[in-house]
Amino acid sequence: MVLLAGCALAVFAIWGPLGDVCVGFALTEENMVGGFLRCGTPVKVIEEIIKNKTGNLTLIANDTSYPEHDRGRLIANRLVKKAIVGHIGTNPETGRQMNAGELEVELVPLGTLAERIRCGGAGLGGFLTPTGVGTVVEKGKTVIEQDGRKYLLEKPLRADVALVYAGKADRFGNLFLDGTTRNYNPVMATAAETVIAEVDELCDEPLNPAEITIPGIFIDYIVKSNED
Repeated sequence: MVLLAGCALAVFAIWGPLGDVCVGFALTEENMVGGFLRCGTPVKVIEEIIKNKTGNLTLIANDTSYPEHDRGRLIANRLVKKAIVGHIGTNPETGRQMNAGELEVELVPLGTLAERIRCGGAGLGGFLTPTGVGTVVEKGKTVIEQDGRKYLLEKPLRADVALVYAGKADRFGNLFLDGTTRNYNPVMATAAETVIAEVDELCDEPLNPAEITIPGIFIDYIVKSNED
C-alpha cells in the first residue's frame, strides 16, 4: 500500500505497486537514505530500487552498511556512482570499488554530515566547524579565522529524494520514530524535494501530537513495510 500525504491537511490514498513509487521518484541524481547501519533504515524501498535496477545514484547517508544489507546492497549491485557518507568500514565492497576508481566516495565526519543536512533543510548557506582543520578534510574548502581560531566553511546538503523510516504513521503523514531509529531520518525529511517514508504501522486515528517525530508536511509518500 502506498499513501500520498498532502500538506498535512488533505490526504489522498493511492493503492498500487511499490515499484511505481520507486521508479517514479528514485531515478534521480541525489538521494538521502536514513538509518545508522541497519537501524532505522527503509529496507523495503531499497529492495524495490534494487529490483528495478535504478542506478547512477548519488547516495547521501550515514554509511554504506554491510554488503548484504540495505544501503550496502545498492553498492554491491553497482547502482551508486557517488557516496557521501560518514564511514565505509563495514562494507569491504565500497572500499574495493573506491580503490578501483569505480565509485566516488566523499567521507564526511558524522557530526558535520548531520549538520550539513540540517542546513540544507533550514535553507542556510552553510556553517563553520573546527572539525577537519589541518587534515585531508580541509582540502578544497574555505578556511575562516574567527577570534583566533580556524574553522572550515561546510556547505549544505540537499537531495532530490529522501528515503526515511518510521515505526508508525497516521493518515495525515505524521510519523513516529522510536529511540535510535530516529538517527538521520528527521533531518533528512526536511532536506529533500520528495520524501518517501517506509512505515511499519499505519494508524487510522491521528497520532498524539506529543509523539510526532516528523510532521506530515514534510512527507510526500508513505509505504507500508509489510505489504506489497
